[in-house]
Amino acid sequence: MDGTTREHINPANPSQMIGYTVPAIAEEVNEAVKHAKSAFSQWKQLSPVERGEVLRKAADILEAQSQDIAETATKEMGKRLIEMKGEVLRGASILRYYAQEGMRKLGEVLPSANSQNTLYSVRVPLGVISVITPWNFPVAIPIWKIAPALVYGNTVVWKPSQETGITAVKIASVFEQAGLPPGVLNLLNGSGEIVGNALVEHPETAAITFTGSNRVGRELASKAVAQNKKYQLELGGKNPVIVLEDADLDLAAKLTVEGAMKQTGQRCTATSRVYVEQSIYDPFIEKLLGHTALIKVGDGLNEAVTMGPVASKKQFDTVTSYIRKGLEEGAEILYGGNALYDPVYHGGYFIEPTIFGQVTNEMTIAREEIFGPVLAVIKVAGYNEALAQANDTIYGLSASLFTTNLNKAFDFIKNSEVGMVQINGETGGAEPQAPFGGMKESSSGTREQGQAAMEFFTAYKTVSLTTSL
Repeated sequence: MDGTTREHINPANPSQMIGYTVPAIAEEVNEAVKHAKSAFSQWKQLSPVERGEVLRKAADILEAQSQDIAETATKEMGKRLIEMKGEVLRGASILRYYAQEGMRKLGEVLPSANSQNTLYSVRVPLGVISVITPWNFPVAIPIWKIAPALVYGNTVVWKPSQETGITAVKIASVFEQAGLPPGVLNLLNGSGEIVGNALVEHPETAAITFTGSNRVGRELASKAVAQNKKYQLELGGKNPVIVLEDADLDLAAKLTVEGAMKQTGQRCTATSRVYVEQSIYDPFIEKLLGHTALIKVGDGLNEAVTMGPVASKKQFDTVTSYIRKGLEEGAEILYGGNALYDPVYHGGYFIEPTIFGQVTNEMTIAREEIFGPVLAVIKVAGYNEALAQANDTIYGLSASLFTTNLNKAFDFIKNSEVGMVQINGETGGAEPQAPFGGMKESSSGTREQGQAAMEFFTAYKTVSLTTSL
């Protein structure tokens, strides 16, 4: 390559290059924002119903191209094809949901103290939105940001993760094929240091929506505040499961493993800690290890595989360093813990599903987000201790409780310090119509998806119309 391109390799087989992208430079950021600003003046004039029709067409096109897009993403970041296909179809569902949102009310008529006044409020678009997305959900996360931004009348400049730039090109093409006018959606591949910072600092961008690391999120928020820009952050998680002695242990073990190991643990909502009452600790561990043993690691394109590689060499190094840290701090590996170097793995970034026992709440593996197939099991005396330890974290995204006790279930719903609560379900999972987001350092407070998205992507305009002078 000539130094101006970025190679994209298959994390299941790093000797296989699947393509390349051309990173944008600062001047191209200016051009993209200029195009978005120009397109905004026309796009906002369309009715939300007309804008929604473009999203509906995009949903149909995305669904028709789901196999190709899913295969591309699997090769690019390693997620199993069946999981990636489900994500693409989820993207189509999100587009259809927001197409219908274009038919909902955007304001309300209010009573006025003056009988000659008509007083009402209406939601209006913000302008050019900077959308910055991660690699772990290369289709769903961009779409659940872009779709509401567009239907409410904004234009978008989108910077995807460098790890999934080829997939991003295919997603942008879907919108183009659906008839989205030029300049309404602008894709810029490139680094956060160059493209991301330029978007945040550009005087013509009105708001920033970001999903990624807490470190980058804090830096972004500081820059946004300095410019009085609206910002939305969805950040990390350290999601706990609590298993009580009255729970269905087989169900709890199965869903805990799925929550921890699905998509190779590379989800902000992945299960990372499980608190188990001491009276059922041993039988639960037996079931947990039994379900873990069923996992088959390999290339995500192989239908027999149930867990793919981590997304990159950088992620591989991060996850293996946490496994070493767990051992150094005195935790015991109950299952896995090894990188897989056998020739059958082609030098790919494969790590066994890993379960730690003898973990305390002060250990690094119980406190920091790992973003890989690693689960820490912690023994507790009872529910109150489990709840206190589950809440003892800077994060607050998702949490699960397995129990048949309704009193404890409702207590957990009330007192778990997270944005999303599951009772007898895994920590992951979100539906397009439901608000998505966390508390504490997992979120800046606003919510994505559902009708809650309107709160971020629009502003109120209040109108007082006097009909008689």
